[in-house]
Amino acid sequence: MTTAAPTTAARADRGLPAGSVAVVLGTRPELVKMAPLVRALGAAARLIHTGQHYDDSLSGRFLAELGLPEPTLLAGVGGQPRAVQISVALAQLDAEFAARPPHAVVVQGDTNAALSGALAANARGIPLVHIEAGLRSHDRAMPEEHNRVLIDQLSDVLCAATEDNRANLAAESIPAERIAVTGNTVVEAVCDALPGPDERAALLAAHGLTPDAYVLATVHRPENTDDPAALRSCLTELAALAEQVPVLVPLHPRTRARAEAAGLEGLLAPLTLLPPIGYGEFLALARHAALLVSDSGGVQEEATVLGRPLVVVRRSTERPEAMAAGFAELVAPGPEVGRAARHRLAEGEAGLRRLARTPSPFGDARASQRIVALLTDLVADRAADGAALPAAA
Repeated sequence: MTTAAPTTAARADRGLPAGSVAVVLGTRPELVKMAPLVRALGAAARLIHTGQHYDDSLSGRFLAELGLPEPTLLAGVGGQPRAVQISVALAQLDAEFAARPPHAVVVQGDTNAALSGALAANARGIPLVHIEAGLRSHDRAMPEEHNRVLIDQLSDVLCAATEDNRANLAAESIPAERIAVTGNTVVEAVCDALPGPDERAALLAAHGLTPDAYVLATVHRPENTDDPAALRSCLTELAALAEQVPVLVPLHPRTRARAEAAGLEGLLAPLTLLPPIGYGEFLALARHAALLVSDSGGVQEEATVLGRPLVVVRRSTERPEAMAAGFAELVAPGPEVGRAARHRLAEGEAGLRRLARTPSPFGDARASQRIVALLTDLVADRAADGAALPAAA
């Protein structure tokens, strides 16, 4: 059960000052998941983008589409190796927090940007709130697994999306009083950003698509793109599937470059390739796909809100709730991708109706309200304990 949020009226005399909450992020999925919280914080939010993934055509579009304020953008982070990303972002965040100390720092997930924000907050003694705490793949080959474990250990308030996430934290001896089950902000993000029925119908018509009669696929994780054999396996299965049903692939520039370098252009030919698309357009296409095939962590959550089946092309996952609820199936690159995809497609309308009746395991679209309440309590409790709060700039 999620922690109940206090009413707005009960908190009217304890509002957060303008610019007092530093929200540190660096990737497009973080923009999506943090958007509901940033809007709920209003003037209290101070957005800082490390530039881990930033370009005008992708991150710039997401900022505008999600209605987010222009962030403070750090320099020299994007395109660097992991250690350099963390160290360069950490140095700039430390200077930022020294010049304008926030009352609290919020990070989300397991990116290098999130770890940088957590380390900078810890170094300056600033309270840290971790959104989506407690995810575990138990796969030490994933850099993200190391990031999320370190962030959880540094955090003062850990916002677990599910009871399973809470249990993971308890197993690592995180004190229970630091953990709150809030649900996941992705539920709000999907509900807010999904276009209406008329707009979705027009989009499908523009692409020549019939609802529930195509596959939407994404492939971008290094484990699938940086290994030519894994990339060949993924594209081979998608190309074979395209003989049965249209397969749309919004192709990440990095994936295209890896495919061309490996001489796999022929496997791209049967696919309907799209340029990178906005979040709302992706959700609209996903909402009416007969099947999703992806290696994305976020898509594992979004599929449960949209009520669509998903084949997860990875060796491990930190979101087993999507599998337990019947939305997703985890397979490694190779023939199992095609087998799982055809099995899900064969379920047809009956399978889609079943998923439509199944609630998302990631919450009730009130996570942001709960997190704002936790932030307000955190700042108020710190002041009550006699800790000096910086004046908001």
